[in-house]
Amino acid sequence: MRFWASRFRAYAAVILGLLAFGTDVFAQTAPAAQGFRLGDHGQTTRLVLDLTQEAPYQVRTLAGPDRIVIDFPGLEWRLATPLPKKGMGLIRSVYKEGGQSLVLELTRPAKPSKVFYLAPAQGTSWRFVMDLEPSSAKESPKAARADLQSKPVQAPTLGAKPGGKPTASASASPSPAPASPPPVKAIPVIALDPGHGGIDPGAIGASGVYEKNITLAMARELKERIEASGHFKAMLTRDRDVFLKLRDRVAKARAAGADLFISLHADAHGNEQLSGLSVYTLSEKASDAEAELLAEKENKADLIAGIDLSHEAPEVANILIDLAQRETMNLSASFAGKTVAELGRQVKLLSNTHRFAGFAVLKAPDVPSVLLELGYLSNPREEQLLKTEAYRAKLSQAVVKALDAYFDQLRKAGPP
Repeated sequence: MRFWASRFRAYAAVILGLLAFGTDVFAQTAPAAQGFRLGDHGQTTRLVLDLTQEAPYQVRTLAGPDRIVIDFPGLEWRLATPLPKKGMGLIRSVYKEGGQSLVLELTRPAKPSKVFYLAPAQGTSWRFVMDLEPSSAKESPKAARADLQSKPVQAPTLGAKPGGKPTASASASPSPAPASPPPVKAIPVIALDPGHGGIDPGAIGASGVYEKNITLAMARELKERIEASGHFKAMLTRDRDVFLKLRDRVAKARAAGADLFISLHADAHGNEQLSGLSVYTLSEKASDAEAELLAEKENKADLIAGIDLSHEAPEVANILIDLAQRETMNLSASFAGKTVAELGRQVKLLSNTHRFAGFAVLKAPDVPSVLLELGYLSNPREEQLLKTEAYRAKLSQAVVKALDAYFDQLRKAGPP
């Protein structure tokens, strides 16, 4: 976590310097979608989304039926006209899901051939463009896959208003360079958080099993598997049947110097037929309100990797917290994508497997975090599977492979 201290001290220096140029620097808003259109060009189908500014995104493909999902964490939807009821070309229909994702249902197997941004020119806004081309049945995904194409979450461009040009005052000062990926420890620390515990049993299964017991058993199995790999060290936020507040769970992970936080849960639903695993990460829209709360005077001390923000101006504290959460959310989404891919090869997944929500336990601003819903205890078959050591071992093996892929990617992307 020393990485965060050095990075945010650098951010603080830049932001404090820019304060001299006026408060317009801080007039940042979330990116918003304003228009949508499709074009059929024979062999290719083009999608264009008009935006107020560049927005982070992640492209995923799903099968059964064939779909392409574009996740836009934190994007506000202010379309002048509703999404079309019918698609065009390779796209059968278009709809939003979960407030964060745009889903393209396909007429036949297809894949993105180009995904890019066009900068504003001659009165136009920012444009997100995706070209689709047909793909063979062999190329069609058999399970959910993520990270096919993505744009990382970047710090907001200081001194620029959404959809406009930099202000004259801000243009006189250089903006901070994009941050490099965090350096990876020789032995990264993985925090495992078994959900519920003590007086809080969590969901109750079809046969009466408690979620708190399933998550603890899974956490112990996963810890053993993680440490047996020799690549990581694992810690448990609770190793027995005790109740912990959500904030205490996060605090324990941060105190242990965790590089990744995995919260384990198992759901229940009125429909006993519903089954499948899913992975949640924090949505930016939820984190905006959290950042505002975290920036309150009494909560600023030791908020980000030991940096005391209690004496900083509100503008600086808010932006530093937001920067931390934005980058952390991007890393969280990257690990979630790899987890979905690995688990999809082993077990049944819930449709729209990678989901976004405002879970408090995912809101550590400096620790990438995911919430893993292991399945539905209300489904008798899935409940029985989760009670078996063999099934939990299968899940653990997939998670360890995702960990290896995630940290390998960070090492390759790091500074030379």
